[in-house]
Amino acid sequence: MNSLYLLIPLAVVLVALAIWALFWAVKSGQYDDLDTESRRILFDNEDRPTAGNRAPQERKDGQGPDQ
Repeated sequence: MNSLYLLIPLAVVLVALAIWALFWAVKSGQYDDLDTESRRILFDNEDRPTAGNRAPQERKDGQGPDQ
């Protein structure tokens, strides 16, 4: 019974923090564009280099391509 005196206020505080975080996310625009991110994974972006097809970069000391 004594633990309820701690757990109930703690639960109320956690729910209040969750509600505040939800309203903050909506107000700051986190839910404005839900479609772009879900479609981005479906289409390959050929312009972006990946680790396998990247051109060798020059080393900072000017001694040729970085290995």
